[in-house]
Amino acid sequence: MEPVEGSGGPRRGRPDPRTVGKGRPVQGEQGPGPGAADAGRAARADSFARAERAVGAIGTTLDVRRTAAELAGFLAEEFCEAAAVDLFDHPRDTGRGAAGRPGALHHAAVAGRRALLAGLERVPRLDVVVQALDAGHPITASFTAAGGVSLAALSVPLLAWGRVYGVVLALRTGRLFDDDETAAVHYTARVAAAHLRHAEEHEEMGEQVRRLQQVLVADPGRPHPNIELATRYLPAGRGTLVGGDWCETVRLHFGRTLLVIGDVMGHGLDAAVDMNAYRSMLRYVAAADLPPHRILRQVDATMAEERGRRPATCLLALLDPARGTATYAGAGHPPPVVFHGDGTAGPVPVPVGPPLGTGLGAYEPVGRPLLPDDTLVLFTDGLVERRGEDIDVSLARLAALRVRPGQDVSRLLDEILAGLAADRADDDVAVLAARPRHRA
Repeated sequence: MEPVEGSGGPRRGRPDPRTVGKGRPVQGEQGPGPGAADAGRAARADSFARAERAVGAIGTTLDVRRTAAELAGFLAEEFCEAAAVDLFDHPRDTGRGAAGRPGALHHAAVAGRRALLAGLERVPRLDVVVQALDAGHPITASFTAAGGVSLAALSVPLLAWGRVYGVVLALRTGRLFDDDETAAVHYTARVAAAHLRHAEEHEEMGEQVRRLQQVLVADPGRPHPNIELATRYLPAGRGTLVGGDWCETVRLHFGRTLLVIGDVMGHGLDAAVDMNAYRSMLRYVAAADLPPHRILRQVDATMAEERGRRPATCLLALLDPARGTATYAGAGHPPPVVFHGDGTAGPVPVPVGPPLGTGLGAYEPVGRPLLPDDTLVLFTDGLVERRGEDIDVSLARLAALRVRPGQDVSRLLDEILAGLAADRADDDVAVLAARPRHRA
């Protein structure tokens, strides 16, 4: 494929901001008349309307591929017959030679007449793409495709805040892209690049929060040797920031162990920070060896006085293996489930109190027997909740599970997670399972 004769190959074209969208009087004329002024106003109104449509159509999510598809679709609908978006595997700083390794680009989205893109051979296409990346501004070019069809190409780098995320290529048959069209496509590409930057920041923040929370939940504490314990934490999918789920144990006198499961409302770094605050306060209060409902009451009163703290649900279970009992108190949290030695399960009714941090403080204890073959399972709502499903139905599904008898606690917990497809949960999942050990 050869450049159109007279075009000089791919030519660079940066719109002049002094003339874009403005009439240019022909030499000898007295300037635009009223009709030309009306046409100019109409053209500007159309440009503004198109810009508004671009803002509304591009970047509806924080998904990179979705943003690329929206960009390609908008360009194919408004400016050209075919559009392709190529993205770098990792965004680059503009000062480091963005086009130094064009092979690092990968196809992210295509819209419109794919045959036009297929008809543009790889070398000319790569040439105009690399030129745009090197120049840092739009490049226009024309080519003759098979059958003598004239193709007009416009390549625009995706730049935002000193970072280059890739390049978009617009193709159509016939005339070249003029200055006004080039400026409009350039603006649309910058809108898309800004959303790609937001997606990058979102992912970076999510990774920081994930690392923070992994550190915070990595050590649930050490129960007394008379308790067999297993915990799991499963963050939700990569597109979602992690939340404030946590679980832990607190060793108390006389062989008793306090089990804790909690969930700060919301997601992101703030939720993780608040989770650590609740966790630290609860450990401090529990060290006074108070009964579970009084622990909740004191934590609630203290956290309610701290401005900006998010509410949190919480469930406490005080295990006393010597007496074969467990004492519970809940703060707006799902009730626990006990798996018996024969593999069957049943929920443990616990009075529902208000979430921590509300200052309401109405919590009640309830005691239940816990046999040596029983396994107590505490969990956050991500384990059972499903979108559009009533919570009672979700809890009933957990209670209806049947597990293989005779397993250790860790394997039993893995079977529960597999049975509920917890790896595909919509929300983060924290689970704690505990079983009294048999006396020697």
